[in-house]
Amino acid sequence: MFKRMLAAFGVGGPSVDTVLDTPSVMPGQPVAGTVRIQGGSADVTIDQVALSLVTRAELEHGDHEATGRAEFHRVVVGADVRVSADQPLDIPFRFDVPWETPITAVGPTPLPGMVVGVRTDLVISGAPDKGDLDALTVHPLPSQDAVLDAFGRLGFQFRSADVEVGRLRGVPQALPFYQEIEFFPPPAYHGRITEVELTFVATPHELHVVLEADKRGGFLRAATDVIGSFRMAHQESERTDWTPVIDRWLAQIAASAANPAFGGHHDPRHHRRGPGMGAVVGGAAAGLVGGMILGDMLGDMGEDGGDFEE
Repeated sequence: MFKRMLAAFGVGGPSVDTVLDTPSVMPGQPVAGTVRIQGGSADVTIDQVALSLVTRAELEHGDHEATGRAEFHRVVVGADVRVSADQPLDIPFRFDVPWETPITAVGPTPLPGMVVGVRTDLVISGAPDKGDLDALTVHPLPSQDAVLDAFGRLGFQFRSADVEVGRLRGVPQALPFYQEIEFFPPPAYHGRITEVELTFVATPHELHVVLEADKRGGFLRAATDVIGSFRMAHQESERTDWTPVIDRWLAQIAASAANPAFGGHHDPRHHRRGPGMGAVVGGAAAGLVGGMILGDMLGDMGEDGGDFEE
């Protein structure tokens, strides 16, 4: 949180500070707080007080890749707001986070590379002034946690996470982007599979789990881009033991890529289990100064300019 003099009003204008009562949520849950405006040296009227959810997303075009700020949810919490000179004004708010909001933390551990923020826009005469930007921690749903725990038990190692602009086939995607959580496969699959990407697409009633495997830098694809897709109600996903489900899928992918040089087919029953998703992500984040990556990324998201920059 920070206070900032509003450029649209010049010296002596009001300042704004947005306070989140719920700085940690899960997809589909409400986020609540208060927009606190402190009046400046003169009475003013703000056309709109708007809040939006933003993240950093990657956009591929040709051989190039651009990364920048992506707004994916917006609500107006005040219109024609009169702010008296030197007087405080509080505007409470509450809105639901979209079900496809990217995950930014697993357990107590931040997910490296991921950030979601609540941005406050004060619109005066049609020109928005970005008055505040606050980090929002997004934890996985219990149905998603069950899948992530299975990845940890199977011995996957976290590689990276990002948000990519685009759409997936065969899933009810509402947002114009999707999150990819990338893993190195268990040691027994090294040489045949170099990477596995996990994507969640959640709705109020069900969870879609999309998996994609990368063999030595070239994606193994069937007739479509999605080579592994599972659909379950949230409660069913919570009850499901995802370990054998993912294990069988991975073994089938490895078998399709089998080569005598790599020792033939793999028996999935004999590879060693890993420590769980929390430990996997925590190990990747070890040595990072707490808050520095998040702060730097939030600073970038707060910059004025185009939504995407090279």
